[in-house]
Amino acid sequence: MLRTTGRLLTAGLLAGSVALLGACSSGSTTGSAGSSAAGSGSGSPAAASGEYAAVADSAACKDLRAQHPDLVGTTQINALNPYTPGYETVDPENPDQYQGFDIDLGNAIGACLGFTVGYVPVGFSELIPTVASGRANWILSNLYATKERAAGGVDFVYYSKVYDGILVAKDNPKGITGIDTSLCGLTVALNKGYVEVPLVEAVGPDCEAAGKPAPTVSLFDSSSDSVQAILAGRADAYMNDINTVDRFIAEHPDDLSSAQTVMLDYKIGIGVPTGKTAFRDAVVGAVKQIQDSGLQAELATKWQLNANAVAAPEVLTASGS
Repeated sequence: MLRTTGRLLTAGLLAGSVALLGACSSGSTTGSAGSSAAGSGSGSPAAASGEYAAVADSAACKDLRAQHPDLVGTTQINALNPYTPGYETVDPENPDQYQGFDIDLGNAIGACLGFTVGYVPVGFSELIPTVASGRANWILSNLYATKERAAGGVDFVYYSKVYDGILVAKDNPKGITGIDTSLCGLTVALNKGYVEVPLVEAVGPDCEAAGKPAPTVSLFDSSSDSVQAILAGRADAYMNDINTVDRFIAEHPDDLSSAQTVMLDYKIGIGVPTGKTAFRDAVVGAVKQIQDSGLQAELATKWQLNANAVAAPEVLTASGS
């Protein structure tokens, strides 16, 4: 389901990352929410060692660092798509910093395992290729875990369940009830490469059987572009994580509503390169400790992710195991 794009896009995005790195300051973290937007080689030692000291000092994390000494003192680069409010965005008050639930969770994992986190921002469809090719060490970017995506070269470590919202014009004038035949004949804005694309396309045969036109999928590069399509009347619905949908509604309370909340049969996962089983298992151990300590739930509350539900850190590979 992951859409692939050409090398030019990859090169352009990475060039942008380098440019961003060049524009960064020293990369020190100045607030509890922020984390350096620097690319490879720069992390956030203050956030990793200070804010999450309780986790880092736990017996479980000490054991993990003893089991994985090669990670201690390193910087692990997170490939992220920083356009999802609440999860990962550029700090509007400091463009040198990233902020959000996934940023904090990554720093907590780093604190547990003894490494700091650096970042390389890429397009959504380039998240897995960037890690699979060795240009980043992991993905922690609100990425729904699927076997098809794992086949691109990563194993996933679950950390959250998935609830989708359906964003529509105020008061749902088209009467949309879900990812169902209420979408027949309508235009659905979606992000390129999202799992919702084949789900909406799968409605088409049911529409045709009912003598109605299939929904039209209109693809965009970012969530904000998709939302603008609804505001401009060029799309009738948009689907994304319910917390993200709620944030867009809060920004446009007179223009947008949520038609429905749908629990998808997916979980959100951290992507680590296939074959890096030691790193993968270390991440599993760190996530388990973070969840057991209650920190993941605290971070969800901090970022107002009301529909964020903890998922046990099981591993999903391309073979489904």
